[in-house]
Amino acid sequence: MLESPKFIENDLYNGSHAFTWLADMVGLSVDLVNFLLCQISALFLASLFRSMLHPSKVSSKLRHTFALSIGLAFGYFCFGQQAIHIAGLPAICYIVIRTQDPRIVQRAVLLVAMSYLLCVHLMRQLYDYGSYALDITGPLMIITQKVTSLAFSIHDGFVREEEDLTKAQQYHAIRKMPSALEYFSYVWHFQSILAGPLVFYKDYIEFVEGYNLLKRPSTNGSLDNGKRELVLEPSPTKTVIRKVIGSLVCAFIFMKFVKLYPVKNMKEDDFLENTSMAYKYWYAMMATTCIRFKYYHAWLLADAICNNAGLGFAGYDKDGNAKWDLISNINVLSFEFSSNMRDAINNWNCGTNRWLRTLVYERVPKRYGTLLTFALSAVWHGFYPGYYLTFATGAVTVTAARMGRRLFRHRFQSTQLTRMFYDILTCLITRIVMGYATFPFVLLEFMGSIKLYLRFYLCLHIISLVTIFILPQYIRGERRDSSPKSTDSVAASGSVRDSSPTRVPQAARAALAGGNDLNEDEDEDKHAKCKDNTPQLLLTEQQQQRIEQQNNVILQSQTSHHPQQQQKEQQQQPKSPKPPTNARDAISVPHDQCEMDQLSSKLKEKFEAETKNIEEFIDKTVTDTVSGIVEFKNDLMRDIEFPKLKLPGGSAISTPLDAAATSVGLRKRNISSVHENGQCTDASGGDTAEHAAEENSAAFLKKEIEVINAVVQQANVLPAVLSNGHAK
Repeated sequence: MLESPKFIENDLYNGSHAFTWLADMVGLSVDLVNFLLCQISALFLASLFRSMLHPSKVSSKLRHTFALSIGLAFGYFCFGQQAIHIAGLPAICYIVIRTQDPRIVQRAVLLVAMSYLLCVHLMRQLYDYGSYALDITGPLMIITQKVTSLAFSIHDGFVREEEDLTKAQQYHAIRKMPSALEYFSYVWHFQSILAGPLVFYKDYIEFVEGYNLLKRPSTNGSLDNGKRELVLEPSPTKTVIRKVIGSLVCAFIFMKFVKLYPVKNMKEDDFLENTSMAYKYWYAMMATTCIRFKYYHAWLLADAICNNAGLGFAGYDKDGNAKWDLISNINVLSFEFSSNMRDAINNWNCGTNRWLRTLVYERVPKRYGTLLTFALSAVWHGFYPGYYLTFATGAVTVTAARMGRRLFRHRFQSTQLTRMFYDILTCLITRIVMGYATFPFVLLEFMGSIKLYLRFYLCLHIISLVTIFILPQYIRGERRDSSPKSTDSVAASGSVRDSSPTRVPQAARAALAGGNDLNEDEDEDKHAKCKDNTPQLLLTEQQQQRIEQQNNVILQSQTSHHPQQQQKEQQQQPKSPKPPTNARDAISVPHDQCEMDQLSSKLKEKFEAETKNIEEFIDKTVTDTVSGIVEFKNDLMRDIEFPKLKLPGGSAISTPLDAAATSVGLRKRNISSVHENGQCTDASGGDTAEHAAEENSAAFLKKEIEVINAVVQQANVLPAVLSNGHAK
């Protein structure tokens, strides 16, 4: 039997040795036993935290206090005296947050936290070089992510304008300074102090206060009647059981196969000299794969702990099912069967990817985004040379994978068979590249990694450089054709149309289209500038001005001939809606077409609901108006039928005062005395005058009734006109 890995034994461990007897019984080191005991205890405490310390039963202060107290206890049990670093780093950073200006607080906290972490990394390499034993650097790396992300969120909330922020930055922006209790609870809470995952500050505060469970499942019901259904709190039991089982399976695979492919054999001269190149590739792939299952076990168990406490709820999907992947750190199947490097990176250590994107990738110049992101990731991991070899190789291979995808992918999209062949081929290539690029990460040593790379003849490095710099000169990649709308938009805004008689504007438009190479990689679409295979136009300023004048003349002539068509095309141009500020819909922060489709459907549903409310309001208003007009019309008709009512005593009702004096309950309008000149006459002035007044009143009322009839007819038509689409 091969020798067990080195991390099984370590005499420099400072944590508790109370369970040494259990470690000897199961054949593990005491540091791993302590880690497993704390994580299992956290799993059960998380259930109590969700039920007995529910936000509806206790205050948020009690929940904060309980979470940070258990976290500190776990830290001291696992790391002993080294736990002082768990308290020191966040305490110093909190002082910086409270004392520094928000305009520079993010840089100050990043500098202080990374300096502290790098000092601890350096100390570890000096006294325990190359050890895989559990030590304090793991929790400190998570704490560094927390305090730096909090500082950048404070900077975004207090300093930057909302329109300058990305969707994720808008959601995570903090506009209220955290109290000491909230801050240290966020840093030390027991759910993620040992193995993560990273939780952003706003998500954690919503979890403690109970607001993260108030999101309603999406339904197809309308928004009318103002009714709100009772929303039951989603249960994470099924998700927790599934993740715990997956964690146990990964632990079994790791313990079963890690002894078959020990990493240290790749440094032996016998392995380098007496094995074939194909076997070296196979061994590197299998050794790195076995090590990955150790991370799968730790991350899945940590994710289950958070979910069992109620942390990690990401709302509901379109079918109304609860999602618990807000802070998930790994997607095992998606990573192992990824068909390109971008998918592999996005599904591995997702919390760190979100952290790097938030701090670096979205804030630095786009041309340096990939390089600076890999650099910060390497420094954050420590000073082992193998880390830097892995991230340098990774940066080169990722860039080459993007270029190769752009050059070759479209050639395999003609049939279903070729697409399937391309997916299988790229999946196998990705597995080979991952083994080639990541074995220095687990080997740690510089010379050992370089020797093995030389045995590989640096083949993938050479292939990557050829793909980046040489192949684009001879192989033309796929271009994104301009859609009719975009073409019309360009023409309407002053760009060049195809009908231009000059050849230079056509070449310029082709060069513009060449910059929009088809690429499904969202990082490439947003941050990488594609190389253009079309010849570059080297024009002087005078030539450019002459070309612009020619284009303006052409556009003016076209505008004069087709003004209506151009106006219609401008009206048909779609207006891109402002993205929502809810970052839960883009946890992995991919801004792809699928997300825009979801956004457009939500806006459409909201617009239809508002339109329905407007239609109901208009219908109700018109109905009330028509009913009032009809009642007034009926009153006038009764006045025509009974223009003047005589009482038995021989007197007539001529004015409202007389009607009130007669104690008769008639409430008819007396219009017999109303003349066109606005003067009032006495109703008892004689038969001739009385007859003339009645004729004048009848003629006046008939005209008024005709006008009212026309108004009623138009009012009855108005709802039908609105319902035919004018209101919509």
